[in-house]
Amino acid sequence: TFTAWCNSHLRKAGTQIENIEEDFRDGLKLMLLLEVISGERLAKPERGKMRVHKISNVNKALDFIASKGVKLVSIGAEEIVDGNVKMTLGMIWTIILRFAIQDISVEETSAKEGLLLWCQRKTAPYKNVNIQNFHISWKDGLGFCALIHRHRPELIDYGKLRKDDPLTNLNTAFDVAEKYLDIPKMLDAEDIVGTARPDEKAIMTYVSSFYHAFSGAQKAETAANRICKVLAVNQENEQLMEDYEKLASDLLEWIRRTIPWLENRAPENTMQAMQQKLEDFRDYRRLHKPPKVQEKCQLEINFNTLQTKLRLSNRPAFMPSEGKMVSDINNAWGGLEQAEKGYEEWLLNEIRRLERLDHLAEKFRQKASIHEAWTDGKEAMLQQKDYETATLSEIKALLKKHEAFESDLAAHQDRVEQIAAIAQELNELDYYDSPSVNARCQKICDQWDNLGALTQKRREALERTEKLLETIDQLYLEYAKRAAPFNNWMEGAMEDLQDTFIVHTIEEIQGLTTAHEQFKATLPDADKERQAILGIHNEVSKIVQTYHVNMAGTNPYTTITPHEINGKWEHVRQLVPRRDQALMEEHARQQQNERLRKQFGAQANVIGPWIQTKMEEIGRISIEMHGTLEDQLNHLRQYEKSIVNYKPKIDQLEGDHQQIQEALIFDNKHTNYTMEHIRVGWEQLLTTIARTINEVENQILTRDAKGISQEQMNEFRASFNHFDRDHSGTLGPEEFKACLISLGYDIGNDAQGEAEFARIMSIVDPNRLGVVTFQAFIDFMSRETADTDTADQVMASFKILAGDKNYITVDELRRELPPDQAEYCIARMAPYNGRDAVPGALDYMSFSTALYGESDL
Repeated sequence: TFTAWCNSHLRKAGTQIENIEEDFRDGLKLMLLLEVISGERLAKPERGKMRVHKISNVNKALDFIASKGVKLVSIGAEEIVDGNVKMTLGMIWTIILRFAIQDISVEETSAKEGLLLWCQRKTAPYKNVNIQNFHISWKDGLGFCALIHRHRPELIDYGKLRKDDPLTNLNTAFDVAEKYLDIPKMLDAEDIVGTARPDEKAIMTYVSSFYHAFSGAQKAETAANRICKVLAVNQENEQLMEDYEKLASDLLEWIRRTIPWLENRAPENTMQAMQQKLEDFRDYRRLHKPPKVQEKCQLEINFNTLQTKLRLSNRPAFMPSEGKMVSDINNAWGGLEQAEKGYEEWLLNEIRRLERLDHLAEKFRQKASIHEAWTDGKEAMLQQKDYETATLSEIKALLKKHEAFESDLAAHQDRVEQIAAIAQELNELDYYDSPSVNARCQKICDQWDNLGALTQKRREALERTEKLLETIDQLYLEYAKRAAPFNNWMEGAMEDLQDTFIVHTIEEIQGLTTAHEQFKATLPDADKERQAILGIHNEVSKIVQTYHVNMAGTNPYTTITPHEINGKWEHVRQLVPRRDQALMEEHARQQQNERLRKQFGAQANVIGPWIQTKMEEIGRISIEMHGTLEDQLNHLRQYEKSIVNYKPKIDQLEGDHQQIQEALIFDNKHTNYTMEHIRVGWEQLLTTIARTINEVENQILTRDAKGISQEQMNEFRASFNHFDRDHSGTLGPEEFKACLISLGYDIGNDAQGEAEFARIMSIVDPNRLGVVTFQAFIDFMSRETADTDTADQVMASFKILAGDKNYITVDELRRELPPDQAEYCIARMAPYNGRDAVPGALDYMSFSTALYGESDL
């Protein structure tokens, strides 16, 4: 095998060898072999026949081998000159390894592994071929035939080969290789079939000849792989860009639709409509907004990840469509939260206003109804001319009766003023039914003015005839004077006992209860007054009966009868326990409200500090360094899971908050936390943990893409944290310089050192913000030595596929690249316009530079 290999190269110099140990003893052919396979000239050989001349030639050959970085262990010139077979074969194997195999590398593997991997890939599609080594995997000959058929299918009819006929397979491969591929027959088919384990070095030597014979195809394949890799990166990045644009558009559209709804402060006329608005807002905060918060956070994460991938692949940064930058999203989101701010408070204030309006409207209707009932018939009574035909005593009676009416009229003045004041307040609070209230109030006021005028007119008429009148019975007059205010007192008491009330605290209901108890304490004295008034009426009856006075049994000074007084008194007594029950029920409701306040406060006082603590812990985790980045990522994801598992407590607090709002509770002295504080804190907590996880993922992406080891990443993190003394996650210029010096950068204080540091700062802080982030620091540390693909490399790969032409054709692209990536190139490559252009020629040079943002497609 070694002899055939040597002859395959010596043939180019017009010579051959027959016996390795004999023909290489004088060193002349050995030096010639090295010149042929290396393409370099060795030192001038010694032509003498003496042993010393032969040793000198062999030493020159060995020195040349050593100059190529090959260690020659136990191989000396004397052994070669003496014809030591073992040493000579060892030397030849060393030459084969260095000049035929060592330069073979597939995916950065060793020479032997690279050659084996190349064989496995080339024979993978072939049935009954399984290359695992360089000995028994080749015994059936199918491996050699598959290599030939893969590159030159016209030379072998592979479908006719049989695995059970190894001799035919081997001889076919050896003959075809020698005849058409200029690969000498280095192996014997019978030896391979008859040996349990063929010689590994012989197989490797022979297979390496196939590798070099097909090196042109291999070179094209490598170029195609590089192009596919670059195009795959661009296709993935373009898809990420499209996803970002769509998500940004959807989120901005949702914000655009939502803001007008939140800015609408048009009040409703009814409590039910405002309650529905409040319920719609709760649904928005509980159901509609949280997914959008997650979408906004995911949008920022996708943007950062995309920019990291573009930066790592030497692509220009992604610039979203106008109006769809992350800053635009944040500005729109700020507008949303500004519109949302105060909306809930406005709703609650409107509900409180409507509640107050309903209460005032009901109070207005009660007082108006009572007053209208009292005024019914009063105008007709005042317009009577009964005094014109009355007797003197009757005139006196009418005058006294009128005086009693005036007293009654004056007593109703407060109620009229109250009615007018309530109507005015309803107008100021923009009550929806104000026109009907105003109309009714105006009618009452007009009627009241008319009553006053009629009363004055009637008094003047009675006083004109006063001198003609006799004194009427003082008892009737006294009865009338005492019955009227007592009657008014009872009517006022009934009005107060039936008055509706609104309270929001236990203290307020306790105040009403105290006032009610004070009222009940006045009832015994009122009952005495009632008995006294009834006693006057009884005295009148006695006088009438005793003196047979013709009074017809009626009191001319008042219409208030003892029956009415007793009826109203009984009504007051019935209303007292009803008022007791209403106050007790309201007291119980306020106690329940206080329990709701305490329950909410207790939870909020736990959840609020918990959220703050978690925020601080996340900040601490993000700057600490424990274990690998994967460990940190797992730790953060477990941390995120524990935070998400806390969500039921937030939901429970939302439920308590809803109960508080439904109970119309507007303040809570048991906690400083509002539901809005908790919501904002919870959303910030979810966003912060997601962003922190994304930062670690981007660090892993940077580390893997740039080939940074975990030890280097730990060293970078430790140095960064050491100089980040304020734990802000950034370094100032001086802190950054000290960090670089600690990692071995020689940055002096002279002009050259300052210039170098300025160059570095322009890389890590392109926007001149005066701070360096950890991501920018890692990018710089890896970029200085990173081996990444470039536009020139991609251009060189296309040149190989194009056969060294300055253009490439559609057929060449479709032949050398996978279908989807070939069509990707065809759709984007500009026509080639050079002098050597042919129809359909495409410009792969401008396409290559455009991939890296160095030109426009």
